[in-house]
Amino acid sequence: MNRRREILQHQQQRFHRHASNCDAYAFFNLLTAPELLQRVESALPEYRERLFPPTETLSMFLAQAMSADRSCQNAVNDLSIKRSCGGMKPNSTRTGAYCKARKRLPVEMVSTLVRHTGASISDNAPSSWSWMGRPVRLVDGTTVSMPDTAANQGAYPQSRSHAVTQSRSQKVGVGFPLCRVVGIVCLSSGAVLDAALGRFRGKGGDEQTLLRSMLDTLKTGDILLGDAYYA
Repeated sequence: MNRRREILQHQQQRFHRHASNCDAYAFFNLLTAPELLQRVESALPEYRERLFPPTETLSMFLAQAMSADRSCQNAVNDLSIKRSCGGMKPNSTRTGAYCKARKRLPVEMVSTLVRHTGASISDNAPSSWSWMGRPVRLVDGTTVSMPDTAANQGAYPQSRSHAVTQSRSQKVGVGFPLCRVVGIVCLSSGAVLDAALGRFRGKGGDEQTLLRSMLDTLKTGDILLGDAYYA
């Protein structure tokens, strides 16, 4: 087998094992470690002492996203089991309080941590992984569907053409709102350096505009690689 392919498969297997073994406690330990603690604390909003404070809620959310069972019920059940095993009073397995705590997480807190961890991973990548001694940054965009709420329909309306393809009789405003996402990724490490969200259509929602909002992510000497859409 090709040596590069062997290395790639080994890395994929390690990532899969690590992701499968990550729980909320593991993420909580990472978020409160010296490397991230100051960043986390500076982004924390004012909050009351509850069962789901922001740092623990974010830890559970990260573990939920990495789990094969991504349900809120599984996340709450897992916390209750961990508390029981640790000699603490088990929490209620109702998901309402956790879902409300997730909604209270500041978007800026999450995005700041994404940029910080992405930059740290990229900066520590071996220099041999760069191209001609220069870092390569990838840029690309995609769309994601969002919960069908009145607020989302107002902020992220669906595409008229998309609605027509779903059903020729579909009424305007019916269906899932669409959000455009553009990200900048480090080619050598695969780390996400920054991401921007915008409307699927309308002024300020095109990929070029979203990219311009993240240009501070790029440094002198970086090579930006994108498809013909960014020419």
